[in-house]
This record gives sequence, structure tokens and C-alpha cells, in this order.
Amino acid sequence: MECLCCKAQMQRGTAPFSIDRNGYRVSWENIPAWVCDQCGEVLFESREVDLIQEALESLDRETATLVGQSSR
Repeated sequence: MECLCCKAQMQRGTAPFSIDRNGYRVSWENIPAWVCDQCGEVLFESREVDLIQEALESLDRETATLVGQSSR
């Protein structure tokens, strides 16, 4: 696969992913990804993106439940 940024070759590997969201921070260290040999650009495939989004949506629901309980 060719890197979208520098046009070098990308190889299968892993990459970290972190996000600050709704008062919490989520971090994964080894998400399967394409990683550029030259510039380090990371590309996650749709399967990994979908799984990350599902996990974040679940955390959003649980966080809303916790916040709702603390305001009683």
C-alpha cells in the first residue's frame, strides 16, 4: 500500500490510538494498522475504525449513566 502523505510503502503493523472525549481519556497501544516506512503515517482499516467507534459509543453510554447517578 502506498502512503497518502509521502508515497512511500506502508507495511502492516500496529499503532497507538488515543482520544480525549466527554471528560475521559481512552488509549490503546497496539491497534492493527498500516504504517508508513518513511514518514510514520498511520492508516487504520475500516474494521478497526468501526471497533474503536463501537467502544467509544459504549463508553459514552456508561459515562452518561454514571453522570446521571451522581446528580441524584
